[in-house]
Amino acid sequence: MSINRVNLTGNLTRDPELLKTAGGTSVLEIGIAVNDRRHNAQTGEWEDYPNFIDVKVFGLRAEGLAKILAKGMKIALEGKIRWSQWEHEGQKRSKIDVIADEIELMSRRGTDAVADEAPIDNPLAPEDIPF
Repeated sequence: MSINRVNLTGNLTRDPELLKTAGGTSVLEIGIAVNDRRHNAQTGEWEDYPNFIDVKVFGLRAEGLAKILAKGMKIALEGKIRWSQWEHEGQKRSKIDVIADEIELMSRRGTDAVADEAPIDNPLAPEDIPF
């Protein structure tokens, strides 16, 4: 038995691209940057090293997400790894993608997660209340 499950949290590296297969199925292609923290023995500091992952989403979910996802947004996803190979100009090529089953938005378009959670300090004067 083998298990092929992936859970990732990161930021979109580009705007999504919605495509169609020859059979008419919608395919959303996105890129996500996921940081890996490593200890630098020379400086004694922890440093972030980005991993850039290509992700695909299929079907109606792809169509819906294409309308709301944008570069820079933070997302969490669950999916599986898929390996593919092809030939280009006589050269064999291969690639690993993540096929996302679930995607959760962790920030809104044009904002970051921290800004979304910041409280709003806007006290109303009694005369501003409409009742």
